[in-house]
Amino acid sequence: MVQNRAVLGSAESRRLRRQGLVPGVLYGRERPIAISIGERDLRAALTGESGANAVLDVVVDGGSAHASVLKDYQRDAVRGTITHVDLQEVRLDQPIHATVPVHLVGEAAGSKAGGVLTQTVTEINVEALPMEVPATVDFDVSGLEVGASAHLGEIALPAGVKLLDDPDATLASVMQPTREEEPGEAPAGEGDAAAAGGAAEPEAEAEAAAGGDSSEE
Repeated sequence: MVQNRAVLGSAESRRLRRQGLVPGVLYGRERPIAISIGERDLRAALTGESGANAVLDVVVDGGSAHASVLKDYQRDAVRGTITHVDLQEVRLDQPIHATVPVHLVGEAAGSKAGGVLTQTVTEINVEALPMEVPATVDFDVSGLEVGASAHLGEIALPAGVKLLDDPDATLASVMQPTREEEPGEAPAGEGDAAAAGGAAEPEAEAEAAAGGDSSEE
């Protein structure tokens, strides 16, 4: 249960945090409500099976429950504790937009061959009913060879979950392994310069020619 905040302002917010409470705002279907909620309770709710996409039953001062989702939050840079939270009331029968983390699983075949696996996108935007938004989605990269890429459209989403991002956008790729120079091998281009017998740069030749002309005058 959360409490209605009758007193607002930064001083009141600091007082609440000292008591282990997090100040926040519940954006309802009618009007925003200033609230405070126990930091431990909030952290436990957002680290459960549904993660940050959990649907919370928010009861304000013993009133009716408000089905809500996390809209935004702020953390203390040092302690890591939640310092402010914004919740959004939702209807369980209407789709919402949400952000879902993407986790790569497995070892890419190209990585075993010396390639470098790079994840370009770490989270995707989806549309789904509030109770159907997944906490995370996994993508198996074991079939990726060197030089191959996977795209967002290849992610297998649960039924009822719609991808809002470009399906052709690159999710991950395996780059060619970097060629290592052998000991004593000259970097590219140096051998050519040596073979040319240390030929002067064109600018130097032009300056020399100009100097020769001026000395003859």
